[in-house]
Amino acid sequence: MKIKIVTRKMELTPAIEAYVEKKISKLNKFFADEADATVTLSAQKGNHIAELTIYYGGMVFRCEERCDDLYRSIDIIEDLMERQVRKHKTKLEKRLKKNNVVVPEDFAADVAEEKEFSIVKTKKYAKKPMSAEEAILQMNLSGHNFYIFDNSDTGSVAVVYKRNDGNYGLIELE
Repeated sequence: MKIKIVTRKMELTPAIEAYVEKKISKLNKFFADEADATVTLSAQKGNHIAELTIYYGGMVFRCEERCDDLYRSIDIIEDLMERQVRKHKTKLEKRLKKNNVVVPEDFAADVAEEKEFSIVKTKKYAKKPMSAEEAILQMNLSGHNFYIFDNSDTGSVAVVYKRNDGNYGLIELE
């Protein structure tokens, strides 16, 4: 795996570089040599942000962590990525078994069973046209991190959501 380290608003020391390469190279067991990993390290408002993006076979795996300690952030993204990849391989293995495709044992050997997710609550809302600003107000009133609405400005279904940085995002469906 090729590892590229990018820093923003901080200096990359040899110790940090060695630590990142040591931690991320543990993920080599899941990927062949053609995988590309980009680790972005940055400092912002007393927090250290570590982002890991791995490009492999047309797929993109990504995780991010914010902590007050840079080394802890790096540890956490390595753990998050390992869980994400294991989950993906488990789903792939189940899909292949369902279609009666034989999975090589060495591929399936390192895949741990992940907990299945289930829907515990379903809600129905009346579709009401509104602006993005009104949807943000409704979202804040409901206490959720997102809100689905019919955008009166564009006429399409849209989602407003609260971002990690405290700002809001808008997703519009075509």
